[in-house]
Amino acid sequence: MEEILKKFEGVDIPSVKKVAVAYSGGVDSCLCIELLKRVYNAKEIVPIMIDVGQGKEEIDIAFEKADILEIKPIIIDAKEEFVKKWIPMAIMANSDYMGYPVSTSMTRQLIANIVALKGKELGCDALMEGSSGKGNDQYRMHNVFKLFAPELNVLVPVRDFDLTRKEEEKLCELWGIYVTEKITGGDDKTLWCRSIASGAIDLDQELPEGLWMWTRALENTPDTPTFIDISFEKGIPVSLNGKNIGLLELLTELNAIGGMHGIGKIDIFEEGIMNLKSREIYEAPGATIILKLHKDLEQMCLTKEEILFKKIVEQKWGYLVYHGGWFHPLKDSLDSYIIKSQEHINGKYKVKLFRGNIEIVKRESDSSLFAPEIRSIKVGGMDQRISKDAAKVMGLMYEVLAKRSR
Repeated sequence: MEEILKKFEGVDIPSVKKVAVAYSGGVDSCLCIELLKRVYNAKEIVPIMIDVGQGKEEIDIAFEKADILEIKPIIIDAKEEFVKKWIPMAIMANSDYMGYPVSTSMTRQLIANIVALKGKELGCDALMEGSSGKGNDQYRMHNVFKLFAPELNVLVPVRDFDLTRKEEEKLCELWGIYVTEKITGGDDKTLWCRSIASGAIDLDQELPEGLWMWTRALENTPDTPTFIDISFEKGIPVSLNGKNIGLLELLTELNAIGGMHGIGKIDIFEEGIMNLKSREIYEAPGATIILKLHKDLEQMCLTKEEILFKKIVEQKWGYLVYHGGWFHPLKDSLDSYIIKSQEHINGKYKVKLFRGNIEIVKRESDSSLFAPEIRSIKVGGMDQRISKDAAKVMGLMYEVLAKRSR
């Protein structure tokens, strides 16, 4: 323990008076509170907790720990903003970064935005958050802090004192903060996607079955499938099984139904902002279903040129958001194109969920560009002979290439 405490010696500690802390009740943010008292000697601590849909259980635990830490967090409900503004953009953009439906990268920036503005409003001279120096969130939070509160100091003690997770846990034990993590690294819960033990999973580490919140092992899924109906308007799902509901309720139901059928486990190699690989585990039943159907609907309703160009836009969108650029001017411009592309993304789907699979049973759309009366080889539809001269024109370039090769 003495070796850990020595890490605080000989370090240039910024002089701060009133500090706004992004508080969640996790190991990092609890430690931030104690370090502000014991190391930074802050005169006033303002813990700010943002509800982005992590659930009542996690919020209740955070307030239990707040009593132990002798603090009174300000809680700000951002669920509606996250569900009505951020998740719809993620759906329309077919959000993906190396196989991950961007979520934590969004919530970190939403949280940083609110904490920065509240910290300024309350007259704080510094902002604090609990990122490590090996992960992605330090960049996301810093970008947003400096955009919305450029004059305030940014404190990141886990990184700046070079603390490992085990050292953090030992300090928590020393200072009477109980640890509730089921697995080293904890998790980040939202209705869109749950990130589990980010940066802490070993190459062949077996994950305990009790770790999952929604998703069952395939051997424990029902023996009969579940059929669901989903309708989209302008790229956003608006109804489930004939009932018009908001995204909050829709995602809640899809996470339960999809998870019951073993849908939504993601286990990937991810290249983070520092260009270092980590094994990352996610759980996203609802997002997995919605994104699969949304992509299919776009394939039916957009032209080839729109589809291929939008893939380029989506890749840059996902990259920017992952790398802390939600408020970047380019991302704002990409949003405009993406929203414009969704004008005709309307349709209805019947889907079969079973044993980890999402099978489209029926699809229909008044905006569909699928024209079997022309394209199908089973019908006349068009006089095939008109393609003869077109094929000759398309082949002229290859005749020229043949001459060159000779």
